[in-house]
Amino acid sequence: MHLDRSKQRARMAADSDPESEVFEITDFTTASEWERFISRVEEVLNDWKLIGSRVRKPLQKGEITSGSWEEHTQEINFADFRFSITHHCLKQESAESQSREGAGEDVCPLALQDLLCVNNDFPPRAHCLVRWFGVREFLVISPGAHCEAVVSESKCNLLLSSVSIALANTGCLVPLFVQIQQKWRKMYAGECQGPGVHTDFEMVHLRKAPGQHTHLSGLLDIFKNKMSCPLTPLTPLPPISISIRFTFVLQDGQQCSWPQQPPDFYALLAGEVGGVEFGRLPFGACEDPISELHLATTWPNLTEGIVVDNDVYSDLDPLQAPHWSVRVRKADNPQCLLGEFLMEFFKLCCRKESTEEVLGRNPVEEEGTENSDITQALSKLTEPAAVPIHKLSVSSMVHSARRRMRRHRRAEESPLNSHVLNSILLYLFPDAALDKSDLSDVKSTQPSPGGTTEPDRESEDYHLYNQLKSAPSDSLTYRLALCVCVVNFHHGGVRAVAHLWQEFVLEMRYRWENNCLIYGLAGGAPDLRCCLLHQKLQMLNCCIERKRARDDGRKSGASDRSRLGPESAGPAEVSPGKSWDSWSDSEEEFFECLSDTEEMKDTESEKKAANKSRAEGRLQPHGKLTLLKSPEPLYIPVTQEPAPMTEDLLEEQSEVLAKLGTSAEGAHLRARMQSACLLSDMESFKAANPGCCLEDFVRWYSPRDYVEEEVDEVGQTVIRGDLSARMKIPGNMWVEAWETAKATPARRQKRLFDDTKEAEKVLHYLSQQKPSDLTRHLMPCVLHAALLKIKEEEESEDIASVRKALQQVTAHASKLLHHPNPDFKKLEDVIVQMSAEEAVIARARSLKAKFGIAGGEREEDADELQSIKSPLQVELRCTLDDYLPVFQSPTLDV
Repeated sequence: MHLDRSKQRARMAADSDPESEVFEITDFTTASEWERFISRVEEVLNDWKLIGSRVRKPLQKGEITSGSWEEHTQEINFADFRFSITHHCLKQESAESQSREGAGEDVCPLALQDLLCVNNDFPPRAHCLVRWFGVREFLVISPGAHCEAVVSESKCNLLLSSVSIALANTGCLVPLFVQIQQKWRKMYAGECQGPGVHTDFEMVHLRKAPGQHTHLSGLLDIFKNKMSCPLTPLTPLPPISISIRFTFVLQDGQQCSWPQQPPDFYALLAGEVGGVEFGRLPFGACEDPISELHLATTWPNLTEGIVVDNDVYSDLDPLQAPHWSVRVRKADNPQCLLGEFLMEFFKLCCRKESTEEVLGRNPVEEEGTENSDITQALSKLTEPAAVPIHKLSVSSMVHSARRRMRRHRRAEESPLNSHVLNSILLYLFPDAALDKSDLSDVKSTQPSPGGTTEPDRESEDYHLYNQLKSAPSDSLTYRLALCVCVVNFHHGGVRAVAHLWQEFVLEMRYRWENNCLIYGLAGGAPDLRCCLLHQKLQMLNCCIERKRARDDGRKSGASDRSRLGPESAGPAEVSPGKSWDSWSDSEEEFFECLSDTEEMKDTESEKKAANKSRAEGRLQPHGKLTLLKSPEPLYIPVTQEPAPMTEDLLEEQSEVLAKLGTSAEGAHLRARMQSACLLSDMESFKAANPGCCLEDFVRWYSPRDYVEEEVDEVGQTVIRGDLSARMKIPGNMWVEAWETAKATPARRQKRLFDDTKEAEKVLHYLSQQKPSDLTRHLMPCVLHAALLKIKEEEESEDIASVRKALQQVTAHASKLLHHPNPDFKKLEDVIVQMSAEEAVIARARSLKAKFGIAGGEREEDADELQSIKSPLQVELRCTLDDYLPVFQSPTLDV
């Protein structure tokens, strides 16, 4: 008591002191968090211009399903709790021309008009609030991402009161819903306000419906109790309009046979692996891509009293329903074979290992790495070197022996066994099955092997490689892409791919060294419309063709000289139409160059006599033209063919020419580099036409640069010709090249195309490719094969949406693959789109199997399935008596 009294005295003393007075002022005008939340909702409604009434045309039948919806979302906060408010609205053509300011104060909100409309009952695809209430425009406030659900009743009431105040303050006639409880329950509470009308939207979610509410009579009793007016209880309600739907859910489809054929594992792993397996990509889903079938039987727009449905009797027989519809629910991410093949192949692009790192180096190469410098071999042999003591220990010797044993064991365990590897190589090179003596006579282009028919070269699908920059479907590159894709998926992944590529490169070198044309490649120069790997293989094939022609010409020349005798070994003219490559010459003769001392020995008189006495490398006379300075006919010479080039060589050449600059010296050097072929043709022309001049060459090579005019001389009209103006420009490259050119036939000139050098460059390029590089080269071919596979499967199902999607995928892939460095993220999107179309075809086949029309089992019912409108809905006009017993208990929607 004493302490309390002392405290009271101290407090009174402090109160009596004027300097110690403290005034506490509470500002009740400061906005609370609740008021800020309401204000924020009102701001959003004003920003979206949802204030005031609107007049729109009534909803047409099916407009909610067929029309397009737009959404707008903004984030709002209630203290530290985040919400998102979303505006859902159905787009209508005449919405812009209709007034938003209202047609009077007593206009009814659109939401109430939509509630009374029966044209869009039970829409198949729409927001759940649209299916339940039929509104065309509404707002939803829901908890933000990573926020807990609004579960407590006090929080729900606080949100609903906030919504009510915001709608009243702004005069918004659009209904606003609040998502409550857990999101998976889809529970909403909402409100709509209008002039003289207030509508609450409420929901009840029960685990099990009460028995008295499982039929139409019980549901009508609830509806009448809600709609009855307490002020006039004796006033009867008008007749009630009813729409009824029974929904049957089929979840177990095991009784239906799954149409997907399982893969032939015996053929792939143990049995014979032929061209058919490696030449075809798999297709289809490994599991049923349809998880549920919803059968809906509907009685639309009935009047109360027409039908009876209670706990004793029911007139609602599903077989007598006027409208049936089936809704398909897809399985989440069904496992599809083609999509998995493509995705696993795509993953190889991200690997960084080289072929040696994947397969392991040869033990001999590893042991000789330290002593690989041959230039220091003698010094290493002569200089004394002390052996380290640690290398003489027993443990080091045992460790070295174990390492060698491990290397040999790894070398013996190849990723691809000999049987699978031989089968793949036989599929890639069917000509290898022939006798080795006949191997060089096999043509490089033959029909596709593996039991498949030769593709139609005039069809649009065959020329698809031009759009995708891949390779023809009957080419070696295309078959190699299929083999790499299958080997990667079934036979060991990246190690198997590296092993196959190593064997492929060895086969290419064998064919080059033995003059065997590469099977499955078109002749001629590389096709720049194809992928770079295909161009490289075509370049190697060109080298083999040139080498074979030169060897054949050498053999034929030697046989001719032995048959005619030594006196007939002099030069002779080439028969018309015969290429210079087939002329008898040797490597030494081809690169023969006279030294300066030998040139000095020849006098000018000897050169002129030789030129007049012999002409070499003539192909055929050029019409009736004669030389300008002699009556001799003008002959077309045998010339060298221009060197074939791939796109990377062309790009490299253009970069070299661009680096020369724009100066006069650079331009002159650039012209000389580009005139190598011109100089060769001039030398061939001089050899074929002794005594010719530059004007003669121009008359054959570029007739437009030789201008002829009629001139009167001594009363006679004479035709005289002269070079064009551009040929007379000082420093013209043609004049300089003509003065430099010597009379040398094509067969004695230095080759414009060194097939030996180019072949070695191609083989070196192929040997340096990593598995990831190979995957990038073959990606266009794999996508090409996948598109053809999807098209082939779609033709049997005839799905218009898939055809349209394939056109879009092809156009998208074409833009990506023509880029030198395509975006692999976008290529992955292309693969995902292809997998989606594969799943659509698999769903179509699953539907056919479930309805018994697959494989001709019930062809009489095929006409009853009118059309597949989309992968999610199938409209039916048929009787499904066989399926009714397996359906679950129906649910009634009113």
